[in-house]
Amino acid sequence: MQAIAKEELLKRVNAHRWFHTIDLGGGVVTPGMYDPVSDTHGPRFCVPQSLEGKTVLDIGAWDGAWSFEAKRRGAKRVVAADYWCWGGDECWGDPESFKIAREALGLDIEDVRIDVYDLSRERVGQFDVVFLFGVLYHLRHPMLALERLRDVTVPGGLAIVETHCDMLKVDTPALAFYPSNEVRNDPSNWFGPNPAALVGMLKACGFNDVALVSLRPEWQRMTAHAR
Repeated sequence: MQAIAKEELLKRVNAHRWFHTIDLGGGVVTPGMYDPVSDTHGPRFCVPQSLEGKTVLDIGAWDGAWSFEAKRRGAKRVVAADYWCWGGDECWGDPESFKIAREALGLDIEDVRIDVYDLSRERVGQFDVVFLFGVLYHLRHPMLALERLRDVTVPGGLAIVETHCDMLKVDTPALAFYPSNEVRNDPSNWFGPNPAALVGMLKACGFNDVALVSLRPEWQRMTAHAR
């Protein structure tokens, strides 16, 4: 693929809103809010260092930082999926940011605009590894979303769920409900599960082996691996 001239790339980058900070090479870095694969944030997502030969689905890909990283870690096929950030009912961004970054990086990654509730093996297939990063707490129907997650993960495959968490002093499964803008003045947040709830919900949706692999109370974030 022919490289994009720096001036042209900068012009295209600056014409769009970005959430992810992505180094596109040649001195061009997208003006996002944070870099999720950086040394600061990347470890809490607990993605295997090698995805060699794996198929990967990135649900809620947004600007694509983790989609691109999956390809760099050796995935043979990566599909980036989004809806809310790619022109959904309350869209924050658009798919052009992802497409610009994909072109600039020269990575072979597919994209599909689909609501998480519409995911199914018939629609998108099944994948060895499925990312659900920063999505669950934005959903009005989290159990339905986790059922869809199970359907698109191959038997024995790995689903990685990273989410906002709450109710950390409660040992039994519990979810905080946010009817308005209680979390960071953002009305798109609906639920904050505690670790017991996240593990229990994933098991109830058909995953047999579920483990909490990261908990960062200072950020109210946690990650689970489910098989």
